[in-house]
Amino acid sequence: MFEGLRLQHWRTQLRADGIVVLTLDRADQNVNALSRGVLDELGQLVERLAIEKPKGAVFVSAKKAGFIPGADIKGFEEIDAKGQIFDWIRSGQLLFDRIARLPFPTVAAIHGHCLGGGTELALACRYRVASNAENTRIGLPEVKLGIYPGWGGSVRAPRLLGAPAAMDLMLTGRALRAAQARAIGLVDKVVEGPLLEDAAIELAKKGTTRPLKQRLLAFASNLWPARQVLAHMMVKQVSRKARKEHYPAPYAMIEAWRRNGVGNVDRALLAEAKAVSKLAGGPTARNLVRVFLLMERLKGLGGKDAGGAPPPAIEHVHVVGAGVMGGDIAAWAAFRGLTVTLQDREMRFIEPALKRADEFYAKKIKDEAKRAETRARLQADVEGTGVARADLVIEAIFEDAEAKQALFQKAEAAMKPGAILATNTSSIALEVLREGRKDPARFAGLHFFNPVALMPLVEIVQHDGLDAETTRRLAAFCKAIDKLPVPVAGTPGFLVNRILAPYMQEAVTLFREGVPGPVIDKAALKFGMPMGPIELIDTVGLDVAASVGRIMAAFHGQPLPEGLVVEEGRRGKKDGQGLYKWVDGKAVKPEVPADYKAPDDLEDRLILPLVNEAVSCLADGTVADADLLDAGVIFGTGFAPFRGGPITHARSEGPAKLKGRLEALAARHGERFKPRPGWDAL
Repeated sequence: MFEGLRLQHWRTQLRADGIVVLTLDRADQNVNALSRGVLDELGQLVERLAIEKPKGAVFVSAKKAGFIPGADIKGFEEIDAKGQIFDWIRSGQLLFDRIARLPFPTVAAIHGHCLGGGTELALACRYRVASNAENTRIGLPEVKLGIYPGWGGSVRAPRLLGAPAAMDLMLTGRALRAAQARAIGLVDKVVEGPLLEDAAIELAKKGTTRPLKQRLLAFASNLWPARQVLAHMMVKQVSRKARKEHYPAPYAMIEAWRRNGVGNVDRALLAEAKAVSKLAGGPTARNLVRVFLLMERLKGLGGKDAGGAPPPAIEHVHVVGAGVMGGDIAAWAAFRGLTVTLQDREMRFIEPALKRADEFYAKKIKDEAKRAETRARLQADVEGTGVARADLVIEAIFEDAEAKQALFQKAEAAMKPGAILATNTSSIALEVLREGRKDPARFAGLHFFNPVALMPLVEIVQHDGLDAETTRRLAAFCKAIDKLPVPVAGTPGFLVNRILAPYMQEAVTLFREGVPGPVIDKAALKFGMPMGPIELIDTVGLDVAASVGRIMAAFHGQPLPEGLVVEEGRRGKKDGQGLYKWVDGKAVKPEVPADYKAPDDLEDRLILPLVNEAVSCLADGTVADADLLDAGVIFGTGFAPFRGGPITHARSEGPAKLKGRLEALAARHGERFKPRPGWDAL
């Protein structure tokens, strides 16, 4: 059937029962990302299938990681650079449409990750069967890259699932477990992993009928009147989370579906291709694709050495300090599969951390046996006996250099050879803390962010006596616990806090000048920050903000803003009162008079100090390059991802233009706005 085809990525098997099994095993990668080469070969296979007309065809993956994780993003960048986006999207559409029109049953056998283009290929098949393995995830996450499914996914998903379920899947970009996918009709059958291919072959032979309720919903929800009503509701929901000018993709997808529906597939596909190619060529998509690639770069920092050897694994972590930060680091590391011992002065200081861990595990782990296994990996250790067994000891006590030094000396006396000692300090210079270290080559900063379970970034704080292998091992540790590492210099504030400090300090100055907190926060949200700075200061605590602020003010030789004063019982969210009042964990923001007019330079006063400090960090080598800086600030602060990070933002706006605006602010408001060194180099 496939004689004469020279296939590099696909294997074919024609069974005696007339079913063809097509196995994707991309030759040059560990995963089956859809490259031009993979799709070109698939096109040849589909052409033969259309001619030969077997009894059925089953698509399977030979990769352990999963089915297909989507399109090759690096390849997509190259296509964008050549101006071939529309042609690339249209060719993929037409290929999947040819699969959808094959005159015999087609089945996708899904295990592991099945995302983006992988799910679109599965949707082009007549049936789908999925493994019930823990790692099976099926979704259409293109919205996270500033586009939406463009190979027929936005047309076929509503036709199959009904508009509410399909649009929710695509607008959120979330990935479903096999059982969840089965519940909404995205897959027809869920089986044990070893039975996957056999179940797919059986489905190709016998088929299945979808429940009447699903078929009726899919039909009714795509009718013209339903589309008008549902689209209006969807836009309202999306607007609560994303501005149209920042993230146009979800709005474009809703509008394309509202106008074109899914009845006339050819017309709907053409509309999809036009809209997605326009989005893909825009700044939001380009920046979000770049952010994705930056994330992949961070994940690879702890990889194999030149000889192909991975760094020695960190399996046992000992955390000293069971406060909110230390306790949550310990709970997270145990959640990700490591053995953890947690130490503090007395058991009464450890118990709250264990209670928080139990609550976290109850939410995250539904299987009682697995929850018990996870909890067993987290052990209270008042005496600190775990230090001697640990591969990594993390200090997470209060910010006092003398107290930390005393702790380090005691820990070093018990640590085993080759173990790493790390501090979670948020602002103390590593040059200060490394003094007196028994083995400075294996001493580093490992700065987590609060809340640990939600914040993806960890700063690996370096000093000139640190061994490169230690950095690599810590990067691999971060990857093992599903965090993104960024190596930074050990100067005060490191990267994230150093860049955030002037932004937060200027927000307090504006607040004390009489600009209402909600107005300040609204300006930051309009720029694209995930939370306003006044709310952020209350969330981290005025005491913490003041502590970091003092260190950074001293570093820059500037006074701390007068408004950053800490009063007992008014430290922010944790006390129920700060710059805002807090009720049930939510800020109660005062009403702003309708006739209030915000200062014309409000956004510049907030954002430009942050960008100014980012330029300074790049100039003085706080990070190795602009990409790492942008990645650190995006993943550490939530800085508007669609802008690509502060350095990319500065370059896109024009360095000379922004430098001039800083000079104008300095003339009007003071020396703190003076452009720092590094602007001319941009």
